[in-house]
Amino acid sequence: MLCEKCGKNMATTHIHSVVNGVAREMYLCDECAAKEGISMADSGFSNMLASMLGDTLSIKKQGEQTRCKCCGSTFSDIAEKGVAGCPECYKEFYNEFLPYIKRVHGSVKHIGKNIGASSASQQEGNKVTIESLRDELAKLISEEKFELAAEVRDKIKEMEAQK
Repeated sequence: MLCEKCGKNMATTHIHSVVNGVAREMYLCDECAAKEGISMADSGFSNMLASMLGDTLSIKKQGEQTRCKCCGSTFSDIAEKGVAGCPECYKEFYNEFLPYIKRVHGSVKHIGKNIGASSASQQEGNKVTIESLRDELAKLISEEKFELAAEVRDKIKEMEAQK
């Protein structure tokens, strides 16, 4: 796909923005993206991580900093860049990362699918889900969001039928 701005170069950057509820997409080449003030270093996740970890900079810069034994990065380096230097950084700075992981994910314990879980535990998981869907259904009805409530009701019926 060609750049929408210059029409000459191949588009390498996809920009999706929503302003006042209006979605807009642009496909730009590197040069036009740079003119718009967008660089490849401006990745959303890196910026988010840097902004979250950035509040530690004032504290960490005051004293002696621990360095990663593998790549030599400090936690301040990671906070500024928003990117860990290497996989060992996660082990080295585990205690520093922990509060931020909890803030983003709500927990520091990974809860995913149990491959090969017993049908009893799966049914127990379904009960929790059905109960939470029933709570959501009641909330949607009280808010008079009947179309969404109907969708939730259908999900509940489907899950109960699978039992």
